[in-house]
Amino acid sequence: MRRSLPVSERGSVRAASIRVGDVDGEPAVTLAAGELEATFLPGLGLLGASLRHRGEELLALPGGVAGYRAGHVTGLPILAPWANRLPGRRYRAAGVEVSLDGLDLHTDPAGLPIHGTLTAHPGWRLERLAADGDRAVLKASFDYGAWPRLQAAFPFPHELAVAATLQGASLEVATSLRPTGERPVPVAFGWHPYLQLPGAPRADWRLLLPARRHLELDGRGLPTGRAADEAAEADPVGDRAYDDLYALGGDPDRSLGLEAAGRRLLVDYGDGYGHAQVFAPPEAGFVCLEPMTGPTGALAAGTSPLVAPGDTFTARFTIRVEDA
Repeated sequence: MRRSLPVSERGSVRAASIRVGDVDGEPAVTLAAGELEATFLPGLGLLGASLRHRGEELLALPGGVAGYRAGHVTGLPILAPWANRLPGRRYRAAGVEVSLDGLDLHTDPAGLPIHGTLTAHPGWRLERLAADGDRAVLKASFDYGAWPRLQAAFPFPHELAVAATLQGASLEVATSLRPTGERPVPVAFGWHPYLQLPGAPRADWRLLLPARRHLELDGRGLPTGRAADEAAEADPVGDRAYDDLYALGGDPDRSLGLEAAGRRLLVDYGDGYGHAQVFAPPEAGFVCLEPMTGPTGALAAGTSPLVAPGDTFTARFTIRVEDA
């Protein structure tokens, strides 16, 4: 069980702090600043296991930590080296032919490789924990090239670095990719936040979507090549279900969100995140608003950006809370 952590009273503002504890037996680091607390599990895939606003939980954790340990994404997980699914067990990227045959990978119900290879991986290294004034910061890195079994699925040595910054009513997550070998590295990672709003049933939550391009998916969840522009909307989720892919434009409004019970929960898509997946299965108590560096299947389609040795690619998103 999660150890109890002190929370702020509604409306109060705290100086930033860092605390160490555990969540279901896993070492945990909690950042606290302003009205937010964020808990990460560095030894278990750097999972974001909690995000609390004024003491109320905003992350859903279906399956719990045990489920994540077993390979089922939940909470706030990074998906790398690819987000979402691949169209099969072979792909070609950056001029390299890759076969996934015989590899033990997480798959969707259709047997397609999904969510990359870093789920619950113990290889993250904490680089920095700091609380300075009103900001709390966690920095961690993962050396992909140090794990030969991972390179069988993605033979592009690189280092990932994550910086999580908590300040005021926002959590910014910056993810950087730096090649560590002689090959350019395709960029296809993403994050998969499972979001919830306390105080109201999901049917009453308003789903906030900006103007966007809706990319049609086939029955396997892969893009068909057809797309349609859609206007901004702010309608109740109701009994609708989603597993939808969107391309976001250059409009300054690149935020998706949820609103209910006097609270607005926004995901701001910053540099590097041009696509969003909205996932809300029937009768679930969450909605996922997923920042993605490319559309589903981009790694296999050969359309992922490439980072040359000596360069670094950084993508940022921010989870932000407002009174509605």
